[in-house]
Amino acid sequence: RWLEVVEAAHWAGLRTTSTIMAGHLEYGPTTWAAHLDALRQLQYRTGGITEFVPLPFVHMEAPVYLKGGARRGPTLRECVLLHAVARLALFPAITNIQASWVKMGPERASALLLRAGCNDMGGTLM
Repeated sequence: RWLEVVEAAHWAGLRTTSTIMAGHLEYGPTTWAAHLDALRQLQYRTGGITEFVPLPFVHMEAPVYLKGGARRGPTLRECVLLHAVARLALFPAITNIQASWVKMGPERASALLLRAGCNDMGGTLM
């Protein structure tokens, strides 16, 4: 249903960010690939996505993790691979791949993710 909502926003003239939360409830790379494909198809239909931001699940205080329903989040390797694969899978439909320095830390975001296909760092939320 989330795709329908985002598509409706695009047709109403609103542009949106696209994200994925990785490392918690999904079934690994096949789930990530399906998500990237859905975003790419949406972008080809609407052109309304401004960037893609992979977000690693942070487990420490998450109720779903504390109840045993999620893993601890993605490994560093999985994070780097997800950013790199997103660059390849979404190009040329979505050309801005953003690293969240808030989730990954500024050192990892700049040292690893900018070399793995990201062209932007963001994540300051108010």
